[in-house]
Amino acid sequence: MDLPLNKILQGDCVESLDALPEKSIDLVFADPPYNLQLQNDLHRPNMTKVDAVDDHWDQFDSFEAYDKFTRAWLTACKRILKPTGSIWVIGSYHNIFRVGTIMQDLGYWILNDVIWVKTNPMPNFRGVRFTNAHETLIWASTGRGARYTFNHHAMKGLNEEKQMRSDWWLVPLARGAERVKDNNGNKAHSTQKPESLIYRVILSSTEPGDVVLDPFFGSGTTGVVAKRLHRNWIGLEREEKYIKAARKRINSIQAEPFEPGTFNVKGRNKSAPRVSFSTLLENGLVKAGQKLFFAKDKKRTAIVKPDARLRTADGFTGSIHKAGSHYMKNAPCNGWEHWYLIIRGRLVSLDELREKYRVKMGLYEETG
Repeated sequence: MDLPLNKILQGDCVESLDALPEKSIDLVFADPPYNLQLQNDLHRPNMTKVDAVDDHWDQFDSFEAYDKFTRAWLTACKRILKPTGSIWVIGSYHNIFRVGTIMQDLGYWILNDVIWVKTNPMPNFRGVRFTNAHETLIWASTGRGARYTFNHHAMKGLNEEKQMRSDWWLVPLARGAERVKDNNGNKAHSTQKPESLIYRVILSSTEPGDVVLDPFFGSGTTGVVAKRLHRNWIGLEREEKYIKAARKRINSIQAEPFEPGTFNVKGRNKSAPRVSFSTLLENGLVKAGQKLFFAKDKKRTAIVKPDARLRTADGFTGSIHKAGSHYMKNAPCNGWEHWYLIIRGRLVSLDELREKYRVKMGLYEETG
């Protein structure tokens, strides 16, 4: 069976999932019903009614009914995920702990819980508890030890070249021009997520051409972002009004032309031509007897040996990685990023030197 790429499938999400081929999806992003358990209308201090989430699809008779529903769709998602795929599920305190337990029961392996800190949350108008200013995303692989995509360098690029943390700030609610409206000017969907949030999810966990599936497609934010990033998408949705809004929204998107060098965000260590430290030594870019500095610290040094090993100032001998690990009290170390040499008065990392060698020797052209 061919996948229905870049299409919205109408119907029950579990039935739609069961009709898809096994191990065919690279990423699932799920924004399921939260089961908010609202009992009464909510009003602001000026007595205007709050437009809360009171849709029929968010209402369940009991926790047991919600758990049964959750187990069913998570089981169906696990079947269609590739062994190297992953899943993101977003929720609030009403449901995310129940979802997480069921995910672990089904054999998913939780990689992170990410906190989306809202910069413009709705106040708690009654003042009886703290304002709910965050939601939680669970990111999981298909099982313990399973391989999965994580574009670490791309996330650093979005975070001023610092490793991105699991608390995501500066991601506001979907408002203004981004908020999808119906023909009457009202919200087309009550729980539309911001595109910037889904952007991080998809960019971090997929490559161009991968297939992203959203079993609760709603207003189509997943499809919009996937299209812009040149990922394929599949949306599952029951409600006709949401399907119409999502289809119109996605059709209006004009993605920039695909160019591999632009949209490929794999880290250089994964996509760049392999060059060994011995290659730099044999070609004279690094010289035997030359002094290297660890992490720009001129007190922690090593001398390059003719066999491409380093001898540290305190007598340890090993590869650039093992010598770096020695200075880090045996913690894992990427020697390419931590060892520096002085070139024309400037500290230059071995990684920078290696990259210059790749360009000079035309290695990218040979593998392109």
